[in-house]
Amino acid sequence: MGKYYVYTLLSLKDERFYIGLTTNLKNRLQQHARGEVKSTKDRRPLKLIHYEYFINEDDAKAREVFLKSGFGRNQLKQALKRTFVLSTMILWSS
Repeated sequence: MGKYYVYTLLSLKDERFYIGLTTNLKNRLQQHARGEVKSTKDRRPLKLIHYEYFINEDDAKAREVFLKSGFGRNQLKQALKRTFVLSTMILWSS
């Protein structure tokens, strides 16, 4: 049985989401923070705002694809609207 994480990062630079899939969340977050991930290296700093844990890889991949879709992204934004507002407030106050 595996461990799969679908995670959402918020770029504090451009206020946009990044959605990813990994088997080692801690290591992957460190890679993002160090600028080792091509798609986010110029969007740092990043903040982990959401993640989901799966024991089945296909379920995790399906969830990642859904969250990256227009409907899924909108649903995620709606579910995390208070988190998004708070993170934006923190960004502008620093």
